[in-house]
Amino acid sequence: MSSHPSPDSPASTSADALLADIGGTNARFALARHDAASPLLMDSVREFAVADFPSLAHAAAHYLDNTGASAPRSGVFAVAGRVDGDEARITNHPWVISAARTGEALGLESLHLVNDFTAQSMAVSLYGPQDVVPIGSATWSPDDGDKTYAIIGAGTGLGVGGLLRRDGRYYPLQTEGGHVSFAPNTPEEIEILQQLSGEFGRVSNERLVSGMGLVNLHRALSTIAGEDPGPLKPADVTARAREGDERSLRTIDVFCAVFGAAAGDLVLTLGAWDGVFLAGGLVPKLLPALAHSGFRARFEHKGRFAPTMARIPTLAIVHPQPGLLGAAALAQQTSR
Repeated sequence: MSSHPSPDSPASTSADALLADIGGTNARFALARHDAASPLLMDSVREFAVADFPSLAHAAAHYLDNTGASAPRSGVFAVAGRVDGDEARITNHPWVISAARTGEALGLESLHLVNDFTAQSMAVSLYGPQDVVPIGSATWSPDDGDKTYAIIGAGTGLGVGGLLRRDGRYYPLQTEGGHVSFAPNTPEEIEILQQLSGEFGRVSNERLVSGMGLVNLHRALSTIAGEDPGPLKPADVTARAREGDERSLRTIDVFCAVFGAAAGDLVLTLGAWDGVFLAGGLVPKLLPALAHSGFRARFEHKGRFAPTMARIPTLAIVHPQPGLLGAAALAQQTSR
């Protein structure tokens, strides 16, 4: 748990919205100002372990008490789980969240619950060049006009979304595109699909492009080679790759190639000709590998559309709090 500021710290300044980014392990909170060019107040960000609190309302109240901030009138909470009307369930934690009850407990006049990838998508509206690292030679700079962006995020799972800019307003698209069927493009990938099909039946892109996807790929490659790798965690694969282990290095190569192919397919599906943003916890960790892998080649390898794909930027997100930034963007837009 992070250290806490005194009540006269920047976190106690007046704010228009209370923000949260809630996962299965950590809850991040912050404040937002609607009139600021960048509405997320970065010095107000705090992180807590969800296991330390019986409910989201208790965690949010603890944040407000510890920072000395008074509760704003409204809130936007992004949660890693399905949002169904007033209620949300965290996928990997027993909290069941009611927007009405949580807002009432915190004294908020309004509280909006959104899926975490809706916030990830909306964050694109506030990114500048300093918040992204291009993968490949195609460049990007934010400007006005109608835009269609794709967002694909490799982390615990594979999140997929989009962001439309129309007449100056942004519309995030929430999808379950990570569960699109995996389409192999090489003989090796066909063998990998055969191995994973025997294990899972249907194989989605998420079975390969995610934390557990690294493990699945490593296990499939080991089985093809006639070896048993034993139980592994995603961190084991990346650690072995750093040590020069050939099978782990090949696992990451295949991961990056399939990630690039999936990102390119998403462009074609959404018509996201203005760019693809790469989100998720694995992206910063694998940034050097992505830059020097087959990611970009497979992204562009779309037959008759290859010349078009070569002009589309692929941008790895390096902003430290994309979920909270997206929640701030939603709060700002809702206030208009």
